[in-house]
Amino acid sequence: MAIEEGVVVRIGAQGPATAWVKTSRSSACEHCASRDSCNPGAGGASQEVEAINLAGAKVGDQIQLVIATGAMLKATFLLYLFPILCMIAGGFLGDRMATGLGLHPSVASAIVAFIFFGAALVVIRIKGRRMAHKEAYQPKIRRILRTGALHPTDMEATGCPSQTPNT
Repeated sequence: MAIEEGVVVRIGAQGPATAWVKTSRSSACEHCASRDSCNPGAGGASQEVEAINLAGAKVGDQIQLVIATGAMLKATFLLYLFPILCMIAGGFLGDRMATGLGLHPSVASAIVAFIFFGAALVVIRIKGRRMAHKEAYQPKIRRILRTGALHPTDMEATGCPSQTPNT
């Protein structure tokens, strides 16, 4: 399970069921289904993400976010391995189809491999949108680490990102 810390900056559009959390951008962000809905802060060092508010956190609370390992592994496979596997399959298919198309095997392999790669990107886009709406792929606020409004100096001392709004 990926665990991150952040500060609640506002309550979500669905009321207290969700909250916007400002966190520091990390490697776990690459696998998160909500990464496209994040609002990067200044310089991209911090970001805001809408999370399911299981702990009942309020604005100013320092919280702990979790992302399920299974969801991260599925997203990782979809983003990194699926396109490569599709490209390899396209290359083999292009090689087999080369004589029928009257092309050199290398040229046919490259063309079909890139077609399959493009198709994989379309599948990733469609699947990613569906995954983003499923609760299993959304970050969750697991617990409140510190309640109340935090000042920027307090957040620097605890390693939390600044709470200043994005401009």
